[in-house]
Amino acid sequence: MAGGDRRRRQRGRAVNPARPAPGTVLCPLDEVASPGARGFRFRVEDAVFAGFVVRRGETLVGYVDSCPHAGWPLAGPNGRFLTRENDLILCAGHAALFRIEDGAMVAGPCQNVALTPWPVRVEGGSIVTA
Repeated sequence: MAGGDRRRRQRGRAVNPARPAPGTVLCPLDEVASPGARGFRFRVEDAVFAGFVVRRGETLVGYVDSCPHAGWPLAGPNGRFLTRENDLILCAGHAALFRIEDGAMVAGPCQNVALTPWPVRVEGGSIVTA
């Protein structure tokens, strides 16, 4: 495999060049309500990376913004990632529900699927990629 191909592949999956590098500052922590969620989009030429973070108290998790069933963004046109009760992640496209803590689907068209984690952490009062 050529060097460029190796850099674009990781564990047999294509690497998105628009995915932000570890340590990239996303926003101040206080810009994400608790409970609440916020989406982020990054673009490098034709490549786009979409991710979102969910905050509940001191817990912060991140996921790639892509439905594991259909591949479309979860929030839909309203930009909302959580149910009205703010207790589950909602796919606006087909109403699938996912647990916040591990992204596992708890209701929807598929079994044994989960959201793809996007590692994030709090550093100096800001949310950064890990």
